[in-house]
Amino acid sequence: MERSTLKRTSSIPDFEPVKSLRSTLILQPKAGSPLLMLIAEEYGCRIYNPEDGRVYEPKSDFSGYRFLGSSGKWFLVVDSRMKLYIIDVFSEKRIDLPPLESFKGSHFKIWREGEENVKHMVMDDEDPFCDEFPHAAEDLRGRLWVDDKNGNYVVVWQFEMYPFLGFCRTGDDHYREIPTELEVQRELRGLNDMVLKGYNLYVYATREFIRHLDLSGQDEDGFKDVSEKHRLPMWMPSMTMKERERMKQKRSIPSNKGIAVTRAGQVLVVFTYDLGTSESHRMFHLYKRDPKDLDPKTLDTRLLEVHSLGDEALFYDLGITVPADHTLGIEPNSIYFTRDDRICHNKLSCLDIGVFNLATKTVKRFHGLSNFNFNDAQWFLPS
Repeated sequence: MERSTLKRTSSIPDFEPVKSLRSTLILQPKAGSPLLMLIAEEYGCRIYNPEDGRVYEPKSDFSGYRFLGSSGKWFLVVDSRMKLYIIDVFSEKRIDLPPLESFKGSHFKIWREGEENVKHMVMDDEDPFCDEFPHAAEDLRGRLWVDDKNGNYVVVWQFEMYPFLGFCRTGDDHYREIPTELEVQRELRGLNDMVLKGYNLYVYATREFIRHLDLSGQDEDGFKDVSEKHRLPMWMPSMTMKERERMKQKRSIPSNKGIAVTRAGQVLVVFTYDLGTSESHRMFHLYKRDPKDLDPKTLDTRLLEVHSLGDEALFYDLGITVPADHTLGIEPNSIYFTRDDRICHNKLSCLDIGVFNLATKTVKRFHGLSNFNFNDAQWFLPS
């Protein structure tokens, strides 16, 4: 396997001076070892290695890109001209993706408006004066999956809060449409979060059902709905009085709900709490469906809390679990997090980096990061 390399930067507390102080020390990351992509809008990106506590500089200049998602060493990015790419952050390899205006669908149309904007509208023969909605790079959200064996990829993106997705696969010259409202079963409409795992797209719908789409299809639409048929939503279990009192004492404030998918393909609901002035800042609760929910005789359903991930770790930026491995620095029964609103942003969005241990309910911090100025960060697992 090709070894990836990065140059080490100085440990000065700003990205800008680092440009003139490059080191010859090379990072050769272990395949599957967690790294942090640190992103500064003005100066590009750096990569933090928690194993040695150092920050490294990529070979290429990635300033001007917004980092939407990752898979292995590959990142899905968009530039200021609203052009999408897949880049290898350890080399100069780049895959140019189809232009957004290549989007083909039966409900929506996209076209370019100037150098840095695109617009979309609903195609409605009965209303020739449909509203037009402009978009800039800041509006894009996305997920990426790249096959480590053959390099095949899937890209899914969305203009935040709008009722459709676009996706493409290796070799496509355009994006296909996935409606999230029109012609979608009532329970499966909307999008609060999404996870891409291989050719499987999991959408956390507005009514708290899971929409599961297979994107490997070769038909005209390119996807197939393979969702389980649940009658009732994924309702949270009721708290006991003791639990309510404990949450009150910790000043726990519900922050966000998202989803993650385990190695076995089980969907978990990830509930995040902010802990006010606590040093831990963040707490997580995981839930799963009760198997009896598929029984038609079930009249009520509540999620079951997952108290342990066992020998797996959850990388919330990716929405997946991976095997724990101490030799790679992946801690068991832990959640690696940066922010909990990567797909649908909260009004008060907060970047908060750490590793949450489900057993001890404690958070591991990386205090050396406080010396650097950056706007965003993402955990990733280079292959």
